[in-house]
Amino acid sequence: MFEKLRIKEHMEVANAEGLHVGTVDAVENDAIKLTKSDSADDMHHFLSLDDVEKIDDNRIYLKEGARIPEGLGNKAVTEDA
Repeated sequence: MFEKLRIKEHMEVANAEGLHVGTVDAVENDAIKLTKSDSADDMHHFLSLDDVEKIDDNRIYLKEGARIPEGLGNKAVTEDA
C-alpha cells in the first residue's frame, strides 16, 4: 500500500494519463475521500489507496486501470452540456 501519510487535503488526483479526477478532501482508513465539488452528483466519492501509482509534487497519480467512479473530474463538462 502507498504511504498514506504523504497524501494531504487539497492535493489534486489525476488518472494514469494525467487528467484531473478530483481533489483530496481527506484520507479515511485505506481510501482517499474526494471533494464533492469535483463530482457531477455533488457526493463524496472514494478511491482506494491501492490504486495510487505515485505522488509528484502536489499531485497524486493513479495506476493504469484504477477504478474511478463515474462523473468524477467531469463536472464542468456535465454542467456545460
